[in-house]
Amino acid sequence: MSLARIAQRRPLHASSYFHFGVPFGRHLRHNEAMKPIALTQAENVYILQGRPPVGLELPTRAKLYPDLRYMGSKTRLLPWIFETLNLVDFESALDPFSGTGCVSYLMKAMGRRVAASDFLNFTSTVARATVENNHVHLDDRAIKRLLDRSPAAHRFIERTFGGVFYTPEDLRFLDRVSGNIRQLQNPHQQALAFAALFRSCLKRQPRGVFTISGDLSHYDDGRRDLRLSIEEHFLEQIEVYNAAVFDNGRKNQALRSDVFELPRRKVDLVYLDPPYVPRSDDNCYIKRYHFLEGLSCYWQGLPVDTSTKVRKIAKKYTPFSYRRTAVDAFDKIFNQFKANKIALSYSSNGYPDLDQLESLMRKYKSTVRIFEKPHRYHFGTHGGVERASVTEYLIVGS
Repeated sequence: MSLARIAQRRPLHASSYFHFGVPFGRHLRHNEAMKPIALTQAENVYILQGRPPVGLELPTRAKLYPDLRYMGSKTRLLPWIFETLNLVDFESALDPFSGTGCVSYLMKAMGRRVAASDFLNFTSTVARATVENNHVHLDDRAIKRLLDRSPAAHRFIERTFGGVFYTPEDLRFLDRVSGNIRQLQNPHQQALAFAALFRSCLKRQPRGVFTISGDLSHYDDGRRDLRLSIEEHFLEQIEVYNAAVFDNGRKNQALRSDVFELPRRKVDLVYLDPPYVPRSDDNCYIKRYHFLEGLSCYWQGLPVDTSTKVRKIAKKYTPFSYRRTAVDAFDKIFNQFKANKIALSYSSNGYPDLDQLESLMRKYKSTVRIFEKPHRYHFGTHGGVERASVTEYLIVGS
C-alpha cells in the first residue's frame, strides 16, 4: 500500500498503528535497536522501512513446524505475527481456534505457556502432538506396532471410500494403521501418529482438500508427493513430527471445544483466528477436511452421507460463518475475553469489515492497535481464491 493510499484513510485513533513487516510503535522509536529503520508518517500511520531489529527473527524452532496445507493457515505470516506478538507483554496464551497449530507452536517456541483449542477433533489432535506434548516421541517399539501388517479388524475405509479417494492399497493401509494407532497406550504417541497420518493424507491428495474424488490423473504434475503411497509418506512424517517435539519448560495444553464453551482459564493473551464470512467461496472446514475429521475417530459418531460423491459428514455450526450472526459472535467473544489481552487475526476479504471490528473491540478495550500486512493466499477450491490478494490484520486490544 502506498503512502498516498494510506493518507486517504480516515484519521486513526492515537493508539492505532499500521505495521508493514517489522515491529513498531511510538514507544519503540526511542529504542536503540530501531536506529537502522526509518519511520515515515502519514497522519497517524507509521511505516517502518529497513531491516528488523536484531534479535527479533522468527525462532528457529518455529520454522521447523510441520506445515499443513490448510485453509487460512498462518504459516507464511508467522514472521510478522511473531514480530507483532513481541510488542505484547504476555507469559501465557490461549489459542481457541488453533487450526494447524502453527501459531500455538510459535508461542510455545517463544517460551510462553500455551493452551490450544479447536472445535475439530483432528486439529485438536495435532495440537496435542506438538503443543501439549513436551517429551514423548514415537520410538522404534511404537513404530513397529504401527506398521504391524496383521489384517485390519475393520474395513470401513476401504468399503466406504473405494473409488472416491486414494488407491485400494492406500485405503487398506489406512484401515490397518487406524487400528494400530489405537493399540498405542500413550496418548501423545497416538497424537503424533495421527498427526503424521493426517499430513500424509494431505500430501497424497492432489489439491490437499477432500472436495474432489474419482479419477484425479489430470492433477498429476509429477510431484513426488503424488508418487508415494500413504504408507511411504507416513514413515517420513513420523520422523518429521518426532523432530517437532520439544520442551519449552511450560505445562501446555491441547483441548477440543467450541470457543463459547471453553472453561474460564487464567491467561494473559487470547489469540483469536476465527473463521470469517468471505466475500467469495465459503469457509467450511468440514467440507474440505471431512475425511481427516472422520479418520481422527474412525468415523465413530460421524454418520457418512453416502448420497454424496465424496462421502461427506455433517458440518459443524459456527456463528462466525454467516453474515446474519457474525457481528453478534464477535461482540460475544470480545465480551467473553474482556479481562484478557486480545490479538485478533483477520483479513480484508472478510465480513464484518475492519471498522466494525475495531468499533466492537473498543467497547471492551481501552487501547486498540491495528497492524496490517499485504498478503497473497495460494489456496482455495477455485482459481480466483488461489490468487487472492488481501490485507492481513492483527487487531490488538488491551
